[in-house]
Amino acid sequence: MDKFCLITNRDKDINLEITTKIVEYMKKNKKNCKLLDGQDPICCNNHFTDTTVIEPDTECAIVVGGDGTIIQAANDLLDKGLPILGINLGTLGFLAEIEKHNLYEALDALFRDKCSFERRMMLTGSITRDKEEVDSGVVLNDIVITRSGFSRIISVSIYINDELVDRYRGDGVVISTPTGSTGYNLSAGGPVVKPDAKMVVITPICPHTLSARSIVVSSTDEIRVQINESKKTQEDEAIATFDGRMAFLLRADDMITINQAREETKLVKINQKGFFGILRTKIGQGGE
Repeated sequence: MDKFCLITNRDKDINLEITTKIVEYMKKNKKNCKLLDGQDPICCNNHFTDTTVIEPDTECAIVVGGDGTIIQAANDLLDKGLPILGINLGTLGFLAEIEKHNLYEALDALFRDKCSFERRMMLTGSITRDKEEVDSGVVLNDIVITRSGFSRIISVSIYINDELVDRYRGDGVVISTPTGSTGYNLSAGGPVVKPDAKMVVITPICPHTLSARSIVVSSTDEIRVQINESKKTQEDEAIATFDGRMAFLLRADDMITINQAREETKLVKINQKGFFGILRTKIGQGGE
């Protein structure tokens, strides 16, 4: 590979220390690297990066930050189809597999095409009110529906392919991709799913019953979440967030329809360490 674009989380890369090293190393090796500017997400459809300046022959996006930065970049780059290599400046770093200490080694492998690619499925969510779509989005991690009020519960009905599965009363529900299974889903007691699996996990958040459990369905299934009325004195029942980047206030009878998206996120893999090895190292008890 010879031509790259670079996205940096400036809150994590203080004084652009790592970004500068990457740009200088690119110049030293006669590679083309364009540093992308940020923009105001409020006026730019929740995009944090100006991707309009990416040249058509760009081969790869390098993202400096943590997993959250990569998840945002995946959304920003949705229409570009670029593979993403993550440089981890965060904490866990499930997606950003390259650490600072092996930065140059990773770049050398990238220059020589000594890498592989992982395709990660994404979900699309559509919010309807009175049978009209009012919002939508695509996610790499999860769609989360949580309570909008303080110290109160919400009620949701879950349908799979138009069949009622269950009704949850509690703090909400997480609908997660395999990639997102190690995020909020895991914290809420949901299962870990291999990233290449074609599955979707539905996990209740703090359910007010002992019988509520996670449900795993096929990526080809259609999931619908209906918001039930739980408190007549409050108009807004819940909040829907898409990969944590956008929030929409939900009312009783609103519906969120979730399907596998046509788009995918392509991640660059340089390390040969498998998923379960990374899992043991990042959140396991025994490490290596």
